[in-house]
Amino acid sequence: MNKRVLGVLLFLAFGLARLPLDHAMTMNLREKGLKEAPPTVSWQEDFGQMFLATLGGLRSLVASVGFLEAYSAWERNDWGAVDNRMTLVTRMQPYEPTYWDEASWHMAYNAASYFKRDKSLRAAIQNKLFKDHVQRGLEILNEGLRYLPENRRLLEALGYIYKDRQPDPERAATAFIEAHKNGSLDFIERLGAYELVKVGDRASSAQAYEILKRYYDRGPPFTKMESIQRDLRILENRLNIPADKRIPAAPAPASTTSPRPMLRNTNP
Repeated sequence: MNKRVLGVLLFLAFGLARLPLDHAMTMNLREKGLKEAPPTVSWQEDFGQMFLATLGGLRSLVASVGFLEAYSAWERNDWGAVDNRMTLVTRMQPYEPTYWDEASWHMAYNAASYFKRDKSLRAAIQNKLFKDHVQRGLEILNEGLRYLPENRRLLEALGYIYKDRQPDPERAATAFIEAHKNGSLDFIERLGAYELVKVGDRASSAQAYEILKRYYDRGPPFTKMESIQRDLRILENRLNIPADKRIPAAPAPASTTSPRPMLRNTNP
């Protein structure tokens, strides 16, 4: 028998022999609250995970190799290979947010922009491939959020795609605000508020007003931010905020015309 084949068979046999022990240890850790239960998956995915379990501690190594191969495919603009390798990587390390974020970025930004700029394609094909790859990026993030539902990095990435690549202000706002609740910086919450202003209904406007007014009331530098001032004035009109509770009116723009020069008196 070929030595390589024999080695693979022995490796798989060793992994299968470890399965009962690994399973028992995993269940014990979950009972003690030291390990999270995986999200619900289909039987096909469950079968795949059983196979991956045989890899044991080698999963991290396989993920690293797959990530390097994905980078090489990215350099060749081989987007199918990039997606294939990053799918393998995320299967190997589903609780590592970096891999989900990178996989989504390659599809929603790199691949989508590549096809959008490909002048050898008809415009209709360009647009379709752009949308398809942006959608693939969203699918990757949503799958990652099944494993890491409170991860601020993935929630931020989701918000940016809905803000810039597949505009959906309501979903963008939800993702940004949820990311802020889970530790993202304050400007992410303000991004969520700006998206809520675009939604336009009263409930969204009221939520946006509460967020932006809270920052404005902190004083400088927020009182000087043009984006906060602009959207607060929009919301004040939309929500019929009383005059005495509104922020000061915007100063009149400075005149850009220079004063008319006086004519020199040439009379003696």
